[in-house]
Amino acid sequence: MAKVAFIVDEMFEDSEFKVPYDRLKEAGHEPVIVGLESGKKLDGKKGDVTISVDRSIDEVDEDDFDALVIPGGYSPDKIRTNEGMVAITRSMVERDKPVAAICHAGWMLAEAGVLDSRTVTSWPSIKTDLVNAGAEWVDQEVVEDGNLITSRKPDDLDAFTKTLLSQLEQRS
Repeated sequence: MAKVAFIVDEMFEDSEFKVPYDRLKEAGHEPVIVGLESGKKLDGKKGDVTISVDRSIDEVDEDDFDALVIPGGYSPDKIRTNEGMVAITRSMVERDKPVAAICHAGWMLAEAGVLDSRTVTSWPSIKTDLVNAGAEWVDQEVVEDGNLITSRKPDDLDAFTKTLLSQLEQRS
């Protein structure tokens, strides 16, 4: 069983949080909601999902987790200004742990400086940001470049989640 951090703040994309979170739980893994403040209630941008932060970023480090998920929406733009969130993302990528980022979550990967010579996808509007951060951007439902898993949008969630679960199975 893997322990998987979900790093989020307000206005995350509801389905991009809920689908991977639920599928990881169903597969016997332990998803942990990591936010800026422990116990804080967070609302998805569509208002369909409200979650509560399990642990604050100040209470965790990469040794606590086997993988990292970054849902999209407006949340990645908020958390990429937090040094702890950026540091855990960078460390998880550098330590070759699975890191799954969907939609606008590519912003966090750019902020963490982990995109040089990596192939990724994202929501099209952040393509230039990712290319400027050193990535090769492609338009596919899921891209797996080593431990880095990226997808474009909610329609890609099945492929995104399947790829994450596959990486976790290979590592167990």
